[in-house]
Amino acid sequence: MTHTNNDRPGLRALVAVRLSVRTDESTSPKRQREAGEAEARRLGAEVVGYAEDLDVSATRTTPFERPELGDWLARPDDFDVIVWWRLDRAVLCMGDMAELTRWAKRHGKRLVFAEGPGGSSLELDMTSIMSELITMLLAFAAQMESQAIKERVTSANAALRAMGRYSGGLPPYGYAPVQRPAGEGWTLAQDPKRVEAIETMIRMLLDGNAPNAIAFHLNSKDILTPRDWNDVRQGRNPKGRKWVGQTVKRVLLSPSLLGHQTYAGSVVRDGNGLPVSITSDPILTRDRFEQIKAALGERPKGAAGNRKDTGALLLGVLHCASCKGRMYRVPAHGYSVYVCRARTKGLHCEASVAIKTDWVEEYAEREFLKEWGGFPVLERVTYPGYDPRPELEEITTELRELYAVRESRRSRVGLAIWQEQVDALEGRAEVLEATPVQKERTELVPTGKTYADYWRIGDARERRFMLLDTGTRLECAKGQRGGRPADMKRRALERLSIDLQGTRVQRQGHTAA
Repeated sequence: MTHTNNDRPGLRALVAVRLSVRTDESTSPKRQREAGEAEARRLGAEVVGYAEDLDVSATRTTPFERPELGDWLARPDDFDVIVWWRLDRAVLCMGDMAELTRWAKRHGKRLVFAEGPGGSSLELDMTSIMSELITMLLAFAAQMESQAIKERVTSANAALRAMGRYSGGLPPYGYAPVQRPAGEGWTLAQDPKRVEAIETMIRMLLDGNAPNAIAFHLNSKDILTPRDWNDVRQGRNPKGRKWVGQTVKRVLLSPSLLGHQTYAGSVVRDGNGLPVSITSDPILTRDRFEQIKAALGERPKGAAGNRKDTGALLLGVLHCASCKGRMYRVPAHGYSVYVCRARTKGLHCEASVAIKTDWVEEYAEREFLKEWGGFPVLERVTYPGYDPRPELEEITTELRELYAVRESRRSRVGLAIWQEQVDALEGRAEVLEATPVQKERTELVPTGKTYADYWRIGDARERRFMLLDTGTRLECAKGQRGGRPADMKRRALERLSIDLQGTRVQRQGHTAA
């Protein structure tokens, strides 16, 4: 909001500027300001301020709801006349115009448009009943034009979607608009940074993290949300929106990850019932997408999923010999210990135990490498299969929705369009019903490295996965009190038992995590 000095009495003008899209050069703020200033000079008025509302839609906000103009309208004593470039910069519907004219009549203000019908200026004096009538007629015309523009844009966008072309707006997360090779419009390509964020979400999800925990991680890494990223892409300042669990789910469940065009949450299909592609390089395969859906759909209510990895090497490996429960690493006086936590969970343990972290982890490493270190690690290579059932379920849902609205088609044209959609979906359903399920196939391929090799380069989390993958299990029993301090470590290790034999016959099929 801009104020100017007003040292002399006379007519005071407020120049109002509005722009729906900041990058629209045809209605640039500069052009609107210059037109408003010229009209103020013609009126013999002094410009006392500017109300500039950029990136503000007239169809979504009334004049009183706009950040700068709304503030000026709340202080009617500061000006006498409001000058806009054209009527559509003020309002785009009759209701908003009626509200604005009532306000102007109540406060004795004049509404002026630098370019009215025919290109000449238009001044509305709300003390005249004729001005009120003219105002409503013009508002009606503006509303009709706005509706016509909206319908033309909607129709054009629908045509672009049917051709698999990007029609503007917020791109699906993970993609960025790029010009088509022939220069005919736009399509979508993978955005490396956004794809990296999606891979992080998937990895955390499949590791057991809940969507809220994933959102917390993304926020901690300052990864932009879909709308903030789009603001940056368009040269606007991001608003600092935060990731929430629902946003994570919405991103991971979007069919756009399969490269499918969507509209209003549904997949757009062609005349043969096939999904229309929005990109030649989809982010996910169908199998991986179904894996994500299963992980999100099968999470039990109240599942924690939000716990951070403590980095404890023996979490899930070391157990209490008495109650068989897991032992957890906790800080002690200048060091850490693994302890039985049965009592903190309300469980009974007859001989709760504790052991120093350094001692037990050193022991586990030595015994594991002695038994497994020289064996080769195999890598699982998965060849995806194909299951037509998920897509068939989607088509079934779409057909049910179409059948439910058949009676609402009143015209022959509407019924013909309805029939085209049904025929396309049923044709695709026939193809899918005749397509056999091809199972996923996994092979074990040598990596050329041993467990000892991977142990040397792995962190605590990766080493823990190796222990768990091979079925390694340690138990710690309760010791007896007393004894010399020099014997404490030896006596502690005597309380440990390790099972490395149970999976020995399976070694040739093991892989590192």
